[in-house]
Amino acid sequence: MSRIAGRFARYEPRLQAGRLALGLLSDLPRKNCWTIVEWAGETSPYGMQHLLCRAVWDADAVHDDVREYVVEHLHDEVAVLVVDETSDAKKGTHAVAVQRQYTGTAGACN
Repeated sequence: MSRIAGRFARYEPRLQAGRLALGLLSDLPRKNCWTIVEWAGETSPYGMQHLLCRAVWDADAVHDDVREYVVEHLHDEVAVLVVDETSDAKKGTHAVAVQRQYTGTAGACN
């Protein structure tokens, strides 16, 4: 987090970004604002929602910082990191506008 800390206008969103990153890297079976907030020990999603919707921070600069970090740790400037979530079958029934979706690697509708 020290690499991206200066990209946030205030201390609170910087803390929330750290909690969000740790939550996304955690072993939570479902990752959404509520589950990450509960995992982080918070009582409401307002701080996380503020980070994602209203807080002042430089998302493009954070993107560049994270890319730089990955390149440094891959030790190969021409390496490519591909994140593929197509095998994550979308089959929710509880969230608004979520339905079973086709994903190429998982076959027909899952």
